Amino acid sequence: MKLRAPAIPLITVDPYFSVWSRDTVLNAAAPMHWTGANNSIIGTVTVDGKTYSFLGYERDLYKLRQISLEITALSTVAVYECDEITLTATYTTPLLPECLEHLTRPVSYLELAYTSKDGKAHDVLAHVRLSEELCLNRAGDSPVEILDVDLNGLHGSRMGNTVQKPLNRSGDDLRIDWGYVYLMAKGEQVTTGLENIPERLKAIRTRKQSHIAVTLGMTEGASTLFLFGYDDIESIEYFHKPLRSYWNRNGKTIETALQEAADEYDTLKIRCDDFSAQLYRDAKTAGGEQYAEMLALAYRQVIAAHKLVLDENGEVLWISKECFSNGCAATVDVSYPSIPMFLLYNPELVKGMMRPIYKYAATDEWSKELQFDFAPHDVGQYPLLNGQVYGKNALKYQMPVEECGNMLVMETNVALATGSADFAAQHLDMLVGWCEYLIQYGADPADQLCTDDFAGHLAHNCNLSLKAIMGIQGMSMLMGMLGKEEEAAKYRKIAEEMAANWMVTACNEDGSTNLAFDQPGTFSMKYNMVWDKVWGTGLFTQEFRDRELNNNRKYFNQYGLPLDSRSDYTKSDWWIWVASMASKKSDFISFVRPLWKAYNDSASRVPMTDWFDTVTAREVTFQHRSVQGGLFMQVLMNKWTKKKS
Repeated sequence: MKLRAPAIPLITVDPYFSVWSRDTVLNAAAPMHWTGANNSIIGTVTVDGKTYSFLGYERDLYKLRQISLEITALSTVAVYECDEITLTATYTTPLLPECLEHLTRPVSYLELAYTSKDGKAHDVLAHVRLSEELCLNRAGDSPVEILDVDLNGLHGSRMGNTVQKPLNRSGDDLRIDWGYVYLMAKGEQVTTGLENIPERLKAIRTRKQSHIAVTLGMTEGASTLFLFGYDDIESIEYFHKPLRSYWNRNGKTIETALQEAADEYDTLKIRCDDFSAQLYRDAKTAGGEQYAEMLALAYRQVIAAHKLVLDENGEVLWISKECFSNGCAATVDVSYPSIPMFLLYNPELVKGMMRPIYKYAATDEWSKELQFDFAPHDVGQYPLLNGQVYGKNALKYQMPVEECGNMLVMETNVALATGSADFAAQHLDMLVGWCEYLIQYGADPADQLCTDDFAGHLAHNCNLSLKAIMGIQGMSMLMGMLGKEEEAAKYRKIAEEMAANWMVTACNEDGSTNLAFDQPGTFSMKYNMVWDKVWGTGLFTQEFRDRELNNNRKYFNQYGLPLDSRSDYTKSDWWIWVASMASKKSDFISFVRPLWKAYNDSASRVPMTDWFDTVTAREVTFQHRSVQGGLFMQVLMNKWTKKKS
């Protein structure tokens, strides 16, 4: 990978079990949680009695020289050397989308292997040490307990808070403080505990933190396997009922999951490599090498911003956390931009995003107490989905047109991806109500919040009106798939009329379009129009889309296209959607090149931000958000276009 990633994925399971490197040299800094808080891990090898670090920072250790770093969709591979050996460290989290067991199993791998560099035999020990930071919100918040764990061929330790209160709080910039972190190694010569570590490590200060540690002898040319696991006991509270993650739906224990993960590693790693290679090929074919590199970096982040549980009917709930943006859970306008990736790899997960919204919208709280007749923004604050915390009881915090349009477009895409509108049929009355809301209020939206109003509320929003148009068009398509031809024709006619009116009211004399209907000479990304091209519905012409992209180019800064004329900041997901409307691949490639450069150059060492400044490439606020699934739009369009032809 030529891209200098702004942060390096190491352990990427869910919003809590998350370890990243803030430096491309993995032994130059302490690993972190996606929030930026330390999640310290020290990895070392002792070669003929001399100890070197390969992961994490410790000032009193020698460091192996890192000579390469490669990031694929599911693995991060670092290669190091000293005078005696060459060491390869491979971090893999097997987030295979077609297998929900592997997608949710809270086990991540570190495989180590070495070869002699000087042609001599060497005595090599591998050692990994985890801090209590991985099982507490902050180190020192509470005493922890440590227990050695011996399984069949696996040995190691677990560590957790002495006071176990699962799901005791919700929030954004928070880490988990319940459950147990596991550090295991595969083999019979495993030793645990700090007293068994090499002499050089005994002198290292622990900084008043508790740790678990594992040491294992290595053999040249053979793999040494470490496993990181986390048993969170309970994962999500769903309308006041605690739910466990999908992987232990039938009572499977973390010990069994660890054993299975160890036994499956060799075959699973092949599957992970195959998946990563195919993802890269598809992305390169669709949008070039730089585009493929961004997608490879985004994939694990997008998955790990979710938690998968089953509801009382055994149906999938794919719960997002709105990372560094209130911590809202199951947020519609976070789900909406993420769907291109999930439509490609497992549309059932899109259904899982929508189910909590349907359930909440059907409650007495939403429909009777609050008397809202539009789609909710979210269902709570992660990990507690008991109803809105953000925005409830205040219309000014809701996004009525935004979320109604989002839900209709998402539902339409699920139907297209699966070839069936049966899921929509289960919620048809609600969808019709939301569509009618768009018909009444979507042509020229009133002053209200939308997903892009970082600069404040905006009335007469042209792009928001596009969302309403596409939502109504989606309703027409759903009705057609359900055999309701009269209703399909009705909604199609309304969408056509609204689109024709939009072309008159949103455009300037030169054909460029405005941020708002009453603000001539302004501009904004018209990303919601992309579905007209994806679906082939012909509400707008390709000539018009090309003209819009050419006009957008006039506003580029060094690091790309601002979101709109109110500021220099941009959104990466919407940028890719706009670029995907180009008629030629070469235009797409040139349009997204500054986005690659922004991630490559940014001084903000965080998991991929979707909201950054186009002058400085620095993060504005957001990081580690699931919306980077939107970067897969060009691949989705490429795949679906081929399927139609």
